[in-house]
Amino acid sequence: MTPTLDDRITGSLLGAAVGDALGGPVEGYTPEQILERHGGRVTGIVGPWNGGDWRTARPIAPYHKGDGHVTDDTLMTHALIRVYEKVRGHLDAYAVADHLVPELMGAPVWIPELEAEALPLQRIFLAEKWIVTRLHYGHVDPREAGNGNVVNCGAAMYMAPVGLVNAAHPAAAYAEAIDLTGAHQSSYGREAAGVFAAAVAAACAPGATPASVVETALSLAKDGTRAAIEAVAEVASVHTDFESALAPLRRAVAPFDTVGPDYRSPSLGARRPSRLHAIEELPIALGMLLVGEGDFRRTVLGAVNYGRDCDSIATMAGAIVGALYGEQAVPSEWAKQVAEASRLDLHAPARALAAVAREIFAADTAARRAHASAFATLTSADR
Repeated sequence: MTPTLDDRITGSLLGAAVGDALGGPVEGYTPEQILERHGGRVTGIVGPWNGGDWRTARPIAPYHKGDGHVTDDTLMTHALIRVYEKVRGHLDAYAVADHLVPELMGAPVWIPELEAEALPLQRIFLAEKWIVTRLHYGHVDPREAGNGNVVNCGAAMYMAPVGLVNAAHPAAAYAEAIDLTGAHQSSYGREAAGVFAAAVAAACAPGATPASVVETALSLAKDGTRAAIEAVAEVASVHTDFESALAPLRRAVAPFDTVGPDYRSPSLGARRPSRLHAIEELPIALGMLLVGEGDFRRTVLGAVNYGRDCDSIATMAGAIVGALYGEQAVPSEWAKQVAEASRLDLHAPARALAAVAREIFAADTAARRAHASAFATLTSADR
């Protein structure tokens, strides 16, 4: 049975949250370190890397990563959904200034990694705090506020809702995400946000497959982002087991990645604007989608065991698989454990976004009909 819109939205947001929680405790480490630490590959929800010393162990403290806790990827995704609930229409850079910044600064939420209710601003990292600095304190034009920020996956990681409100219309999702994230990112960080939103929208199309999602991403991606996805997809196409794909995928994306081989000690050229480079996370997420052939466990666990920024890689991969196949694709035991451990209702944001998506589609349809009528009148003399 073809999943409905509501089912795809639920599956995508659940898949993103589960991927985020699975990847959080091993973020920043290599596949070899993960293998040694866990005595094998991660196959489900695991505890903090440093066990009971998570409160003080560097460089992670004071965050309780693991045990099913979601990270900033999910917090930002849910914050963006709340903006959609307020605007009830398409978003742009001004919506970030008018609504997302107040969400980050003035609306306390439960932060699983802090095990406390706090402002999202107290959890997000510097690349996301940039939004508040530039828009609230700097009064920068929202469309240009992302210029000067480090170029990373900070904007891309929470763009799934943009793809979902533009379900089955990847070009519209790409355009909306590019507009919206001008307030947050520039260069290939902004480009990845647009392409990820488009990939989620493409996954919602009836009959979509992992291959069709990647083809759509390639049709819209520009510059280094397109080249990186192409290189990773070529390698992924000859693998069906993530274990054998881990090193080849890293080698494929390495020429486009500015961070360098040591994730915790980036190179001097890291995260600077470039038309030749790409963030690592999106190409690898799409690569694991192909390796896993759309199976949630294989796809997301491949993303998790890749290491490096694996919570964001698994967030993106999980969002796409969930959009492809709906809630049934996401292991219910993982979704339940993550919801309980994170003390979050993971279904409520999906219900809210589904309602908004329908309103947006109705408004878009009315606008298209009005345009068609106006254009027909303008061209009536041609008949």
